[in-house]
Amino acid sequence: MNTPEQLDATFAALADPTRRALLARLAQGPATVLELARPFAMSQPAVSKHLKVLERAGLISRGREAQRRPCRLEPQALAQAAGWLEDFRRLWEGNFQRLDALLDELQQAPPGSDSTTA
Repeated sequence: MNTPEQLDATFAALADPTRRALLARLAQGPATVLELARPFAMSQPAVSKHLKVLERAGLISRGREAQRRPCRLEPQALAQAAGWLEDFRRLWEGNFQRLDALLDELQQAPPGSDSTTA
């Protein structure tokens, strides 16, 4: 179950475009900090700071393979955030469907009639 703190950490982590780019790269498979830092015009320590934010939010994990410490995407935290957003999507979809029905009703009403009163 989502706690407010988990959602806050997830959305705070996703608010930064660099962290979103790191997640997009990790969606292709595990990578080391050096591999992740390569396309960015920033230092390895700066990338490591972004990775720590992602790790605290539960969006990534770091493993250990001999000398390497690859980062991996942890999709569960994203799935929880997506589920939270889905609730709002359903709410707005229902609102739009009711609005569409009302607009259809108004367009089909004869001119000069008031179809909103019953």
